[in-house]
Amino acid sequence: MRELGVRLSRLLRAGDLVLLTGELGAGKTTLTRGLGEGLGVRGAVTSPTFVIARVHPSLTDGPPLVHVDAYRLGGGLEEMEDLDLDVSLPESVVVVEWGEGKVEELTEERLHVVITRTLGEGAEEGADGVRTVTFVGVGRRWAAEDLEALA
Repeated sequence: MRELGVRLSRLLRAGDLVLLTGELGAGKTTLTRGLGEGLGVRGAVTSPTFVIARVHPSLTDGPPLVHVDAYRLGGGLEEMEDLDLDVSLPESVVVVEWGEGKVEELTEERLHVVITRTLGEGAEEGADGVRTVTFVGVGRRWAAEDLEALA
């Protein structure tokens, strides 16, 4: 998942909104860690579950990474207004874990990343399992990107 994040980071630019969907332990934060590595941002990318959002400034000329965990937020965009994502979005790459149904109103152009994890037959609970990642680009920004090349 980290390596996939590094590859995905090569497609990202300021103004991109990435929504990550997947069960607990699917690899959302690990993918985001790879995004941070690929974007060359400062600080360890860890789950912002309790602080809701973290900003990782770029160590290069790239955009900062805004990493949001909306798991504890029940409502839509109005509940996230205090995060000022609409202000951050134009100059940042904004990644929102558990953001589906909550932040789509920020922009008409976004990338949905859906991660499913299946455990092999006879695998123990908590085993790493196999992940399937589906990319769904919404809007003109993503129409020309070859998302299948990330596989």
